[in-house]
Amino acid sequence: MKHIFENTATAFALKTDSELERAYFLFKMIANEPLVKMGTLMTNFAIKAHLPVEGLIRATVFDHFCGGVNEEDCLPVVDKMWGKGVCSVLDYSVEGKETEATFDEALHKILKILTFVKELDSIPFAVFKPSGFGRFALFQKVSSNLELTPEEKVEWERVIARFDMVCKKACDMEVALLIDGEESWMQNAADQLVEDMMVKYNTEKAVVFNTLQMYRWDRLEYLEGLHKRAAEKGFKVGLKVVRGAYLEKENKRAKEKGYPTPICASKKDTDINFDAAVIYILDNLDVISLFCGTHNEASSYALIDLLKSKNIEGSDSRVWFGQLYGMSDHISFNLADEGYNVAKYLPFGPVRDVMPYLIRRAEENTSVAGQTTRELTLLKEERKRRKI
Repeated sequence: MKHIFENTATAFALKTDSELERAYFLFKMIANEPLVKMGTLMTNFAIKAHLPVEGLIRATVFDHFCGGVNEEDCLPVVDKMWGKGVCSVLDYSVEGKETEATFDEALHKILKILTFVKELDSIPFAVFKPSGFGRFALFQKVSSNLELTPEEKVEWERVIARFDMVCKKACDMEVALLIDGEESWMQNAADQLVEDMMVKYNTEKAVVFNTLQMYRWDRLEYLEGLHKRAAEKGFKVGLKVVRGAYLEKENKRAKEKGYPTPICASKKDTDINFDAAVIYILDNLDVISLFCGTHNEASSYALIDLLKSKNIEGSDSRVWFGQLYGMSDHISFNLADEGYNVAKYLPFGPVRDVMPYLIRRAEENTSVAGQTTRELTLLKEERKRRKI
C-alpha cells in the first residue's frame, strides 16, 4: 500500500513557520505528563481567580486546537482548510453547564450554526453532545429505567423537544448532524433518543448520526440490532465510529460500584472491535453511512483498502474520515489530497468556557501511547525539510 501519511509537506502546508514551531512546542509540553498536570492546575486556578491569562491561552493552546470564539471567527480557518479539500465540523465546545437556561442557549447556538452552515459546502456537518441539551443525571435516570418524578417527566419532554427541533432543522437544511457519545451510564437514553430521531428524519438518507464508542465490548451487538431495526422500519442509519473518550472514568466507576466494566479488555480488543464495526458498515452501506472518527493510521489504511476492494469511490458521500483540529494533520490533509472525504472537528467558543475541553484534550493526548510521539516526529521532519 502507498504510505501517504509520511508526506509532511502536504500535512503541514497550511502552517507558517511560526505556527509549526508553536505546534512543536505544544506537543513537547503535552508529552510531559507532570507538566500537563501542573499546567492544568495552574490554568484552572488562573481562570477561577479571573487572572488576565486569556491572551496567553488564546495565542498558544486555544489557537492551535480551536477555530475561534464564535462562528464568524472560525471562517478564516474553515476557508484555509477547504482550500486543501478538508471540510470542517463546527463544534461549540462549551461543557459542564447544567441549567435550563444553558440548555436553551446551547439549543439556539446549534440552530444558529445550522443556519450559518447551510450555504457552505466547506461545513457539511453540525454536532452536539446529548448532555448539552439536558442534565446528565436525568439521562442517567432514564438510562436506568427508573421512575421519573412528575417534574422530571416535564424536564425530559423538554430534552426530547430540543433534540427534535435540532434534528428537524438539520433535515430541512440538508446538513448532517453528528451526536456525540458520552459515558455508558447515560448512553442508553441518548441512544434511544437518537434512534427515534433517525426513524423520523432519516427516511431518505442519513441526516442524524449517532456515535459508537468501540472501546465498549457491547457496541458491535448494538450496531447489528440497530441495522436490523432500520431494515424493518425503513430508515437510514448514520454512525460516527470512534474508539472512545472516557476509558479511565469508565473503568474507575465500574470498579468502585462493583459491576463488570463495559470497556474491552485490551487496546488490541478495542482495535479489533473498531475495525469490525467499520467492515460491518461498509458491508451495509445501502442502509448505514459512516463517519470514521480516528487518529489511528492503521485503521485509516484499513478503510482505504476496504473502499478499494469494494470499488467504492473515495468521494462517496456515505463515507467520511474525521479528525480533530490541531491533531493528525498528516492523516487529514493527505487523505484529502488523495480525494477522500475528510472533515476536521473545529471547536469554538469563549476562551474561558472552552478551557475544560482544552484541558481534556491535553490529558487525552498525554494518556494515548504513541500519539504525541508521532505528532512530534512528523513536526520534526517538517522542520528539517524547511530547515527551520
